[in-house]
Formats: sequence, structure tokens, C-alpha cells
Amino acid sequence: MFKLKSSAWILLLFPMTLLGYFVANPVSAQSTSGLTIFGGVDRENILNYYLEWDVGPKRRERYKLTIPAKKMIQGASKIFITYPDYYDGKFEEDRIEIRIKNKPIELEEVVWDEESRIIEIVPKEQITQSNKLQIVMHNVKNPSRAGTFYFNCQLIAANDLPIRQHVGTWIITVD
Repeated sequence: MFKLKSSAWILLLFPMTLLGYFVANPVSAQSTSGLTIFGGVDRENILNYYLEWDVGPKRRERYKLTIPAKKMIQGASKIFITYPDYYDGKFEEDRIEIRIKNKPIELEEVVWDEESRIIEIVPKEQITQSNKLQIVMHNVKNPSRAGTFYFNCQLIAANDLPIRQHVGTWIITVD
């Protein structure tokens, strides 16, 4: 048998310890509001999002896009999500939902206009209370290339003029 010095044991055990940590604590999801170094969106207009699996390009994903209660003061009768022309991912209209207090609300319709790059979400009843809202997009096919994509949110306030108001931007990174 051979003998190892104590420093050699440390060098041998360190990689094994790291491997054990990552096996026991897998890193799988992305939850951030994005990172902007120069220019971009003002901090108060950045909205939080969560990618369920963070699986990368061309893979199926679940997007959870959050609108905080402070941005929902006037409620909403319609919600619009626009995205850039270089995002070539795919959405399933029948797999998009709105959740308030983690409970889905009934939707009248969801329309995805692929050519105009806009998703229109119409709740069955207007959202009148100022609650945190989460838009959950199931089974999204991520774009073909990794990148950062600015998804903008606009809404028409409940019981108000039908004018779109900018709520904020989700800076979504697919890598």
C-alpha cells in the first residue's frame, strides 16, 4: 500500500466534497430580474421573473413573470406582453395562466400574435384589487440561441380608458 501526506489527502478530498455538494444541492432554476451594466431599463421598471428549469436554448421551459402589487394599483382588464424580434421561442396560448395569491384566475382569452410579437391576456373578470400577480407560461419553447430578451408588460387598467400603460420589463436571460 502507499501512504499519502496530509496535504495530498486534502487535495484528493476537496474535489469529492464539491461534487457531493452539487449532487445534493442541484442548481436548476433561474430567478432574477436580470443584470444591466450599461443603459437599459431603469431599476424601478425592472420586473422579477423565474425560469423553472433554466434548461437553455431550444428546450421546453416554464416562465413565471411577476408583477408586484405596487404596479397593480388600478387593477387590469387586459395584460399585454411584447418581446423582441430576435426572440424566436414559441408559446402555447392554452398553457398561459394568471395567478393571484398563487391561485389561477379564469381567463376569457389569450391571443398570441406571433407576427407582431405580442401576447394579449384577458381575464374573465377585471382584476380590481392591488395584489401581486404572476403570469405563468407553461411549455414555452426557448429561443434557438442563448441571450438576454426584454419582455415588456403593458396593461389596460380596470374601469379606465382603454389606453395601454407601461408596467415594466422582464429582462430574461436564457443560457
